[in-house]
Amino acid sequence: MRHLLGISAFYHDSAAALLRDGEIVAAAQEERFSRRKNDERFPKHAVDFCLRFGKLKLSDLDAVVFYDKPIAKFARTLETYLAIAPRGLTTFPRLLPAWLSEKLNLRRTLHDELPGLSESCSILFTEHHQAHAASAFYPSPFERAAILSVDGVGEWATTTIGRGQGHAITMLQEMRFPHSLGLLYSAFTAYCGFRVNSGEYKLMGLAPYGQPKYAQAIRDCLIDLKPDGSFWLNLEYFDFLSGLTMTNEKFHRLFDGPPRSPESPVDRRHADVARSIQTVTEEVMLRLARQAREVTGEANLCLAGGVALNCVANGLILREKIFDHIWIQPAAGDAGGALGAALAVWHARPGDQPRGCDGQDRMQHALLGPEYSEAEVETVLRSHHAVYERFDDEALLNRTVELLQAEQVVGWVQGRMEFGPRALGSRSILGDARSPKMQSVMNLKVKFRESFRPFAPIVRRERVADYFDLAVDSPYMLLVAPVKESLRLPPVATTGEVMDRVKQLRSTIPAVTHVDYSARIQTVAKEQNPRLYAVLERFEKATGCAVLVNTSFNVRGEPIVCTPDDAYRCFVNTEMDYLVMGNFVLERTAQPHRKLARTFEAVPD
Repeated sequence: MRHLLGISAFYHDSAAALLRDGEIVAAAQEERFSRRKNDERFPKHAVDFCLRFGKLKLSDLDAVVFYDKPIAKFARTLETYLAIAPRGLTTFPRLLPAWLSEKLNLRRTLHDELPGLSESCSILFTEHHQAHAASAFYPSPFERAAILSVDGVGEWATTTIGRGQGHAITMLQEMRFPHSLGLLYSAFTAYCGFRVNSGEYKLMGLAPYGQPKYAQAIRDCLIDLKPDGSFWLNLEYFDFLSGLTMTNEKFHRLFDGPPRSPESPVDRRHADVARSIQTVTEEVMLRLARQAREVTGEANLCLAGGVALNCVANGLILREKIFDHIWIQPAAGDAGGALGAALAVWHARPGDQPRGCDGQDRMQHALLGPEYSEAEVETVLRSHHAVYERFDDEALLNRTVELLQAEQVVGWVQGRMEFGPRALGSRSILGDARSPKMQSVMNLKVKFRESFRPFAPIVRRERVADYFDLAVDSPYMLLVAPVKESLRLPPVATTGEVMDRVKQLRSTIPAVTHVDYSARIQTVAKEQNPRLYAVLERFEKATGCAVLVNTSFNVRGEPIVCTPDDAYRCFVNTEMDYLVMGNFVLERTAQPHRKLARTFEAVPD
């Protein structure tokens, strides 16, 4: 068995991943190709990309592995609707056709979607949390580790603790639906007016503007939390079992009002609610981490599942020193399940081959998507009659630094696209972290998103400790740490309202310093991204500052750009100043004055 294709689909953030002889060849989310954010449909474009990149045909595959066991998931869905009948009668008939047509008989669906599979190709299934655990442990730098996976729900499991050792993963403890930290956090996401499964980042970003005034109410009324991190939810406050809404009137009364309408202003109450659930979430994650350490006895921790994208909680686990080292799968959500499913099957095969753990992670810096040649980029630019300059490598670096010094907002498209929800310097927008206006300009004029949302800093790995209270690498932007005390500015008195606090300068790198003096950090190593590393190095030489802003190259409601065409269309439809794509530099105001169609399918925010 040489070539394995992992697939996640039909629930959230479909993806495909390809292994060759156990090594990761390619992985990508369907949304990047379909241009529909969090696309849950079958990842036909992602599959096509993986095969093209691997120079394979469908007939070359030895196995296709799905990240779920659909019959077990359907049994849970059916049992849930029967338990709450007749409340679910309005939604169950709408769900049933999809189950009967594509989800339940998934073998047939896979053969229909992948008609070139050979008769010898195996169709295999892993359990959902088995895929998460495999995605976390097998690419990690650890020969052995505790594994903690926390998400909404798989088949039945919502939280699992396991141990990884060599090729083997042993699942030790689990919590089951409907008692789910992921669903609890998503309920508050919806209550605060953000979209479930994509707005949880917004809730996390809003939390530092509030106070945890409702945290005790959550502990008293919503969650019965035990010392080992296990808990029960009080289902009297939720409606997610019926599929109608996440919360109900009893929930709304507990938090002093109805849910926020998505486009209405964010006020102090919403910030307090966000801070309260973030505080409780951190408490649960700390207890689960301590339990994982106790039941496994391991010194290292691997994290996966959607809740592992809560980088504030991750940073707290790190600072509490529960484990010596932690490693978080950069595609921790359902997309990473595609990779985990393939890895789980590969490592379960007979044989005594060593796993090849050498102290380095095997994710190839998460740069697993497509890349485009200079000729392909120039063809796209010419098709749009774009105005551009081409630079050699040295001149390109110098020109980019000049633009950043001048407080220009620079789109940056280089090399292979990232796998996972974070732009890590291949499909990014860069800016000067010293600029007092950069956060508001990027949020309102470029990203078209809520002004309270923070931006992440990028910094060379060897300089991170000079700016942040962080002593480890953070290559995947999944750890939050405080900005150094020496860089902070004294607080200024405000009314306490969210929008008043957004405008305050908090450090000498204000564009990446959140309201609580924290930052979601990405460290860059020379071997990881040589061109971006060189920009950081030259920017520091020119300015004395080693930090830049890095945010994803997209606008609100749009997936991160994938192709040069996506990048150009997004660029000219914003107030971004420059685009650096490969060795080409474009100024937006010099481009033809014509409206280009946007390359994404809008979904409700």
